[in-house]
Amino acid sequence: MPEHASSLADFQRSFGAHLRTPRKSPRPGGTPARRMAVYAELVHNNITGFLDTCFPVARQTLGEKRWSRLVKRFIATHLGETPYFREIPLEFLGWFQSAAPAGYPAWLASLLHYEWAELAVDTMPVAAADLQVDAGVPMKEGIPVLNPAMLLLAYDWPVQRIGPAYRPRKAVPVQLLVYRDAAEKVRFMQLNTVTARLIALLQSGGRPSDDVLAQLANELGYADRAVFREFGMDVLKVLQHEGVVLGYIAASN
Repeated sequence: MPEHASSLADFQRSFGAHLRTPRKSPRPGGTPARRMAVYAELVHNNITGFLDTCFPVARQTLGEKRWSRLVKRFIATHLGETPYFREIPLEFLGWFQSAAPAGYPAWLASLLHYEWAELAVDTMPVAAADLQVDAGVPMKEGIPVLNPAMLLLAYDWPVQRIGPAYRPRKAVPVQLLVYRDAAEKVRFMQLNTVTARLIALLQSGGRPSDDVLAQLANELGYADRAVFREFGMDVLKVLQHEGVVLGYIAASN
């Protein structure tokens, strides 16, 4: 440790400040300028690389200059709490939602969350027990087993459409499902209000399809339960074909 550093903690703070903002924070005395420049570049490039990979649409839509300024602001001001590189995008998302500078589009926080959701689903751990289904259990009486690697999302902006060619001026609510299929590929599905509510009810687990559909029909004030049940069963078939519903298990007596 350099002699003029009052303590290791002081040196570390000075060292970290210089890495975050090398042009504004002087490097600690006694440290080689060239080596510090290499450290600062490595820190910036590593963090930027993870954010660029996780948020490609936000980067393209904002433009390189605005995106770069935002990332530099994050590096300069945010005190990270995770030792894992793959969690940097989540820290960036939380920082933007709470402390980002003004002047960015109203839809950007939603777009960032939507892009982060892909990473979150892609890295979700899944236990073998969560994938078990019973062959031959009827759809009507069986309890649906949902894909455990998924997120049911709702936004005030049409995030799935935002890009360099489309920047919305008005909020348009949208409900989406992000999930990982059997081939380990992350997939996206836009949902209507009824299907989104059905999936939300299924997430509570433990009830046969027929019971869940009866509750949904009651919530919607649908009088003809038989017709609604058939409609619901068709939706469940589609969800199973798409890999959202994995299958069914027998209801306990």
